[in-house]
Amino acid sequence: MTMSRTGFTTALAAAAVAIPLTAGGLAPAAHAQTSSPSPSPSTSTGPFGPGCSSLPKTGAGSAAVMAKQKVVAAATGNAQLSTLVSYVNSAKLANTLDSSNNITLFAPTNAAWQKLSSSERTNLKNNPTQLKKALLYHVVNQPVTKAELPNGSFTTLEGSKLTTSGSGTTFKVNNTANIVCGDIKTANATVYLVDTVLMPPG
Repeated sequence: MTMSRTGFTTALAAAAVAIPLTAGGLAPAAHAQTSSPSPSPSTSTGPFGPGCSSLPKTGAGSAAVMAKQKVVAAATGNAQLSTLVSYVNSAKLANTLDSSNNITLFAPTNAAWQKLSSSERTNLKNNPTQLKKALLYHVVNQPVTKAELPNGSFTTLEGSKLTTSGSGTTFKVNNTANIVCGDIKTANATVYLVDTVLMPPG
């Protein structure tokens, strides 16, 4: 009988120890579950606009790959920006853009450059000073968020201001260029693809 009572007491003691251990073991799991939704707001934001569907899902030019690269390298992998990249290289601005931090690039797509006449494109390529000025007008020396686009006014690296307007996922720059895909992140910049080349005033 004594053996039986001792065994029963031992069993109760073991159970008493096991319950807190089990509860303690569940506590971190419960904490992990409650904390896991917190990154959701940041992951829920991302590229927006009708032109984003043309971004590759994987590989060069995809949002995931561009996010790991400096802005010119990221643009180089995006087939829609090949003309812009060639002009950036002609103007010797690649190092300037890649060495800048937290900039915003309103990047004209190939289709945007095609809206210019062949003579306008030739004049830009043959005039490095004018080309550099035009390209720097597309760059803002601060991160521009989607929330700032509805009524935005920003000073560009060229020195003049550009404006943004719109709502939802439909926005314009200077009331002329449509943002076809916005809020693309690179390692040092936020990129907005636009369907029209922006020209500095004057």
